[in-house]
Amino acid sequence: MSDYYKILGVDRNASDDEIKKAFRKLAMKHHPDRHAGDKDKEEKFKEINEAYSCLSDPGKRANYDRFGSAEGIGAGAGFGGGFGDVFEEFFGDFFGGGQRRSRAARGADLRYDIEISLFEAATGIDKEITVPRWENCSTCGGSGAKPGTSPETCKTCNGSGQVRFQQGFFSVAKTCGQCGGQGTVIKDRCSDCHGEGKVRKERTLSVKVPPGVDIGTRLRMNGEGELGTYNGPPGDLYIFINVKSHPFFHRDGKDILCAVPVGFTTAALGGEIEIPTLDDKEKLKIPAGTQSGHEFRLKGKGMPVIGRRGKGDQIVKIYIDVPKKLSSEQKELLKEFENISGNGTSKSFMDKFKEMFSAAEK
Repeated sequence: MSDYYKILGVDRNASDDEIKKAFRKLAMKHHPDRHAGDKDKEEKFKEINEAYSCLSDPGKRANYDRFGSAEGIGAGAGFGGGFGDVFEEFFGDFFGGGQRRSRAARGADLRYDIEISLFEAATGIDKEITVPRWENCSTCGGSGAKPGTSPETCKTCNGSGQVRFQQGFFSVAKTCGQCGGQGTVIKDRCSDCHGEGKVRKERTLSVKVPPGVDIGTRLRMNGEGELGTYNGPPGDLYIFINVKSHPFFHRDGKDILCAVPVGFTTAALGGEIEIPTLDDKEKLKIPAGTQSGHEFRLKGKGMPVIGRRGKGDQIVKIYIDVPKKLSSEQKELLKEFENISGNGTSKSFMDKFKEMFSAAEK
């Protein structure tokens, strides 16, 4: 038969405090939660638990001292309750013990999608949005109780939010089923929130959209999400931006692209055309002989970048606008021009083509 005094490392005249202190030290050292998978530590802990279960009980200890046997002495209930619950009686808040109500929890984050135009994305805009969310009930102030009354201390757990029961040596704590861990119960519920302490409302907020946002840009408004529980902090509100496509302008990062038609005469002789931009309009000089597909760059006429100075550029791609309908006089003039130019095909192109053909024959 095991010597319980020897297991705990105390003599037979040890006081209750000395036995408890010895147990705490050994239990801390050999507890299975600290030595996962170590069978030796597990068996040692069982011995320590059995010894303390006997020697901490005055009747069992007297019986053990008299007969030197553990016959008829309960050995405890094992250690399946988890490290925190097992030692809560001895170590208090060090192992998470003491009176514990339901923990405060942060509220959920919310999402809101906004669609804006390309021009609004370029300049920035203040948008008003309406967000549905839970808010504290103004009638009861969030208590859930009828005005003039207040929540009462739960009689089942005496306000601790937990109930305990003894299982051998172990003191096991569970969330109180009467109050749900709140520590209080509401007898007369608020008629507006039905005892919830919160109501669903729509809140109007002003969102400042900065210049330069793009599709997928996310803005955060701190503390504008759902309410926290048990006085926890509220969540955040995330604003997701969608920028509508534009029929003329196309965005490429911080640059703006556009295609502009130019008449044949202007492209051939040169001239000046007016280009629309995100700000207003811009004059663009077209050199004589400009070819279809040529690109011009307007510096600083593109999109801003969030948090930075300056803007991108506007890239203007030229294409020759061929008229679909011509008068008889126009047709005659073009035919005359074609004859003078060599059947409508430039000599430089024909010369290059002949060179390529001759090289292929060789």
